[in-house]
Amino acid sequence: MTEAFQRTDITLANWRLSPFSRYSFEHVAEFVPTADVSARGEREAPSPGPAALAEMMLEDTDGSPITALAHMRRSHTDHAVVMRDGAVIAEWLADHANASRPHVIFSISKSLTGILAGIAADEGLLDADAPVTSYVPSMRGSAYGDARVRDLLDMTVDLDFDEEYLDNGGAFDRYRRAMLWNPERSETHPETMEGFLATLGRRGEPHGSRFYYASPNTDLLGLVIERATGIRYHRYLAERLWTPMGARGAACVTVDRVGTARAAGGVCVTTRDLARLGQLVLDGGRTVDGHQVIPRAWIDDMHRNGNRQAWIVGNFADVFADGRYRSCWYDVGDGRGSFAAIGIHGQWLWDDPQSRVVIAKTASRPDASNDDATALEIRMLAQIAKAFETL
Repeated sequence: MTEAFQRTDITLANWRLSPFSRYSFEHVAEFVPTADVSARGEREAPSPGPAALAEMMLEDTDGSPITALAHMRRSHTDHAVVMRDGAVIAEWLADHANASRPHVIFSISKSLTGILAGIAADEGLLDADAPVTSYVPSMRGSAYGDARVRDLLDMTVDLDFDEEYLDNGGAFDRYRRAMLWNPERSETHPETMEGFLATLGRRGEPHGSRFYYASPNTDLLGLVIERATGIRYHRYLAERLWTPMGARGAACVTVDRVGTARAAGGVCVTTRDLARLGQLVLDGGRTVDGHQVIPRAWIDDMHRNGNRQAWIVGNFADVFADGRYRSCWYDVGDGRGSFAAIGIHGQWLWDDPQSRVVIAKTASRPDASNDDATALEIRMLAQIAKAFETL
């Protein structure tokens, strides 16, 4: 615990606020119910340390030099891991952080959920082109009533919902109360995640025509996967991805009052295991020992497809000007085939196939969403990946 606050200062009402987040993002289960994906397992290999990051010079936005390590510090990084070919080649841990603790990765959870959908599809249990209601009938009459699973995967649902992270009393606050991330108040009433999702309406555009980022889509995708497979989300994640991938650390996912997983943002993993996920995607879904964990066809589809026009007219087009979004992953559009997974408060997973470098970064940045910070991170992670290409 830092000297700035005590554990007794942190509550369900403030656990995502700075400075408390430096503790709570690594101890989510103390504030929100969770389901275990894995317990702490094998001992990790010794750290190579941050020397490579301390020596690496990057170009800042104003053209001035800055070390990669200095950028990690200024961007509120808790833990950064650089991996190549399955080996950690650089690592930095903030003084307040614990490398063995599972850190909430927020919307990088979406990218894990997209992979689980691909695994379920390969098993013949899930059809990405099927209506959402064929798996979750309770969505009839909602915005999802005539949407496809593919619309969930690619964020092309026409949905009347705004990601207002600081909302207090509106739809987003209600959404977070349903997932048990915000406290109920005297004038509110408890809901389940599924019940909340079934109340959402449309804006009036055709599904599939426009990228519109909305976390409820991926929470519903988690429910689709559960209903399609007959296995709860945390177990499916453990059995089909996390254990076969060779994860070594503890992992969990937050759940609502009836045990529904927060598939869009509640997964908590160690940063090294997050890097292992990036390595798996970089290697076409195959482990070092040759086990195909993620279907190769699903990874290839992520590289080839994604509605470019839907991205251009969507609400994230300025994030990656030449990018796309497919199956809950961002195609960076940098000409190097790079992919990214992103979470609020500074969570990043960056795959650069050309340099064969994976960068995993967990953080406790005070603001949930910041356009300038996102642009800066894209600039810096791209430079770090390229710099390691020649090291």
